[in-house]
Amino acid sequence: MSALSNQQNSDLVWDLEKIHEHQRAMSFVKQFENRFCVFSSSVRQLYTNYSIFFPEEANRQMVILPDPYAFHDTFSHLRADAVQSTGLHVIPGNLIGKKGLYLVISHKDKNVRSVPIPFQEGIRQILRRSNTEDPFLPVLMKGDLREFNEQMPCLHLHRLRLKELTAMSSLEREGIRTIITDKLMKLYQESAALNG
Repeated sequence: MSALSNQQNSDLVWDLEKIHEHQRAMSFVKQFENRFCVFSSSVRQLYTNYSIFFPEEANRQMVILPDPYAFHDTFSHLRADAVQSTGLHVIPGNLIGKKGLYLVISHKDKNVRSVPIPFQEGIRQILRRSNTEDPFLPVLMKGDLREFNEQMPCLHLHRLRLKELTAMSSLEREGIRTIITDKLMKLYQESAALNG
């Protein structure tokens, strides 16, 4: 374990050993630095302001370092079961012979083929639900940087269910919804550039 990881909880040190295209995965995930919030189930915290590092002394690890001066950007006491896997992945378009980024749902049933949709359109659909009773609020967790079909890096998205955060005040829940939605809006606006 690196010196960096000793200072952090283990959920913030992602092992990339199983990823073959290591360099490609590093540049892929850096596109989303501070764009998706990161949830740690072991300490029940949501980090909204962080940096991604690939320490040289740590073999094939990615470390997420929350900004120590922005403690107000960390939300604490979230229930771990409020964050659920979605099967939704962000994939590079060249995986399917296209340019830019795409969203695709991987089904447990391998016989069900999923139709990839352009990233910007997918984010737009997610944003349309942001003011509903049960908004779709994507977050990242350890293990979400993966390889799709063992060839290209992809990013799995978890989902934070606000309804499950019953111990939190409505003000705290609204703060979480706002910050995740604001980041999504930025991603939506920048996705044209990402798709370049």
